[in-house]
Amino acid sequence: MESGDLPESMPPPKAAPVNVRSSPEVHVLTVRDKTIILVGTVHVSQESADLVRAVIEEERPDAVCVELDARRYEALSQQQKWEAFDLKEVIRKKQLSTMLANVLMASYQKRLGDQLGVLPGTEMLEAINVAKKHDVPIVLCDRDVRITMRRAWRSTPFFKKSMLVSSLMLSVFDTKPVSEESLQDLKKQDVLSDMMQELGKEIPTLKKVLIDERDHYLAEKTLQAEGKTLVSVVGAGHVEGIKAILQGERQGNLDGLDVIPPVSPVWKWVGWAIPAIIVGSIALIGYQKGAAAAGDNAVFWIVANGVPSGLGALLAWAHPFTIVVAVAGAPFTSLTPVIGVGYVTAFVQAYMQPPLVREFQTVAEDVAVPRRWWQSRLLRVFLAFLFPTIGSVIGTWVGGTRIVSNLF
Repeated sequence: MESGDLPESMPPPKAAPVNVRSSPEVHVLTVRDKTIILVGTVHVSQESADLVRAVIEEERPDAVCVELDARRYEALSQQQKWEAFDLKEVIRKKQLSTMLANVLMASYQKRLGDQLGVLPGTEMLEAINVAKKHDVPIVLCDRDVRITMRRAWRSTPFFKKSMLVSSLMLSVFDTKPVSEESLQDLKKQDVLSDMMQELGKEIPTLKKVLIDERDHYLAEKTLQAEGKTLVSVVGAGHVEGIKAILQGERQGNLDGLDVIPPVSPVWKWVGWAIPAIIVGSIALIGYQKGAAAAGDNAVFWIVANGVPSGLGALLAWAHPFTIVVAVAGAPFTSLTPVIGVGYVTAFVQAYMQPPLVREFQTVAEDVAVPRRWWQSRLLRVFLAFLFPTIGSVIGTWVGGTRIVSNLF
């Protein structure tokens, strides 16, 4: 693969051990005609980075496989052109919630990395730098992070989604320093995978998408890499799953793993049923009680949706025009499941007050500081998405309940 040079890992690496295969984090597998050296790492550990360098230096493999997709590779290598990043396109494709989840997880991992004194993904950078130094091909073996996040969200039961969001938010805003004992434990495990394992106990479908499916993906992509001797650098939380797949204990294939599951037909029916009930109720009120009564209920619907959505935009310190759009748009977007008012207000906010380039570069730090959500134009776009959406949900419930009750 071609890309610019990567920044060197800090601090400088330690001397390589005499025999890296003796390390408990290194697993040597023979699969078909390939020798796969599987290295389990911690994403915020300098020790992992040192081990990765030592393995590649000693083994001189035909290829180095890393637990990265193209997007995360660009972010880690700092070659991503933020000037060309089109936030409005993200909103247009309804991927803003996925982007926010990625930002929250990146912030959580960076905070731990700051306390450990190591940049998140240091061991991946080390693997790529050493491979480049020795002209060893690099293979990006992970699934596109956007597909992973969208599959995770679609597979999470409705009533568990709030648990997922709250867990992510709490992990970001929990600013208590990690104890020395905890720091030592963190150096021995894959932090993000461990967090996902804990969430998986409460939401099994989440673990399936974030851990199990990616085990299959990483294993199969590694097998597809060219060469007889391969070094595969993955988070420690994936090692046992990948070994089981490569050793034939679990079936491994990529069928369907790149597909985002469609929304359940049930939710499509529910999405259209709500506006049908509202419009039908207003029409029936007009038939039973006259046009004036129908008009009063229609006005109540507009006010019940527009006011809380507008207040949400105001609470987000959105641009005045964004607030107007929230008030005017919520009564109509609430009557269609095609698009929510939050995406409309976020798009308008991004257009009226475009985020600064530096805000994309510092978002992982900014997201952990509550006041910066209102100071950063980028994070204010997220607020302009979240708060009007919450307001519209409240308005739909209040307005719908009132209108249906007026039938009787």
